[in-house]
Amino acid sequence: LAVAAPDRLLLVSGTGDVIEPDDPILAIGSGGSYALAAARAMMKHSPNLSAKEMVSEGLNIAGEICIYTNQNLTILELDAEEA
Repeated sequence: LAVAAPDRLLLVSGTGDVIEPDDPILAIGSGGSYALAAARAMMKHSPNLSAKEMVSEGLNIAGEICIYTNQNLTILELDAEEA
């Protein structure tokens, strides 16, 4: 369970533990690690990044978070005119 107030974020685990995240970001669920990575990228770089840069940063951060994710990236970028 994610709990948010204007000045605090808390995670309440299934066993009742109350956890305060290290970052001002909280992500839960099966895609939580990836959501957290994307949110960190957005906070770190603001919306000034291109889509490719945002994807790269998010995947690199996910690689730092998840032991099942590596940082060997192949990113394909489609040109809007070609799609």
